[in-house]
Amino acid sequence: MAIYLTKESKVLVQGMTGGEGMKHTRRMLAAGTDVVGGVNPRKAGQTVDFDHRAVPVFGTVAEGMAATGADVSVVFVPPAFAKAAVLEAADAGIGLAVVITEGIPVHDSVAFASHARARGTRIIGPNCPGLITPGQSNAGIIPADITKPGRIGLVSKSGTLTYQLMYELRDIGFSTCVGIGGDPVAGTSHIDCLGAFQDDPDTELVVLIGEIGGDAEERAAAYIREHVTKPVVGYIAGFTAPEGRTMGHAGAIVSGSAGTARAKQEALQAVGVRVGSTPTETARLVLELLDARRPEGN
Repeated sequence: MAIYLTKESKVLVQGMTGGEGMKHTRRMLAAGTDVVGGVNPRKAGQTVDFDHRAVPVFGTVAEGMAATGADVSVVFVPPAFAKAAVLEAADAGIGLAVVITEGIPVHDSVAFASHARARGTRIIGPNCPGLITPGQSNAGIIPADITKPGRIGLVSKSGTLTYQLMYELRDIGFSTCVGIGGDPVAGTSHIDCLGAFQDDPDTELVVLIGEIGGDAEERAAAYIREHVTKPVVGYIAGFTAPEGRTMGHAGAIVSGSAGTARAKQEALQAVGVRVGSTPTETARLVLELLDARRPEGN
């Protein structure tokens, strides 16, 4: 019941010894994540005690992988150093790098996303909350106690809306929730997650959260038409955004009719996606679809 992240995932935290890294490493461990090490070249050889679990610090990602078998890295380093951190993780051969850092220059994101793709490393983010497979593992900053394991897959540009939909649908639960981030360059797209959820036998329905700007949701709609047989429910943030303004995320800019919430809603509805007008209505649509799919008498 998962995509990208399972209870078997072994996680390194780049920047674990910083303030944010320490806080969220503790939260990840509490959620059951197998955090096997941190990375900080200035503190290599030390250990950090997290509520009676000692986590070693390595000088490089490669050293951490060799010592622990880690296959996931979560990046909590400042924007100026994020490019180097992700390049290091990709060069070490990490399978998944979850880039939480916000404020990374776009040219840096372009460079490390391209390099990681060539090296076979999947990037989640940047500027994202990460991903969680409830009851198994949590890589990032998503609260682990607002939902439970279940059969809904969630992919979202917005961290806040990720949390809200997780909470609204907490009685049903989720297979995996993926916050892909809202920057102009994203290592993992809606389409990537839709394909993975389509192939996951334990994901029954997918929730797709988009926002104004760009054409990611329109491209997702085209992909759904050709490749997705599972029901999809959508929500687009930004219906009240004025034209030509950025709203929140760096990628959320609207020019004329391109990238508007209405255009995205229409594209999704044209391929059979039910689109809510609010997060609460979106949750209601999910419940209606699940009820309709339930065998009579159950």
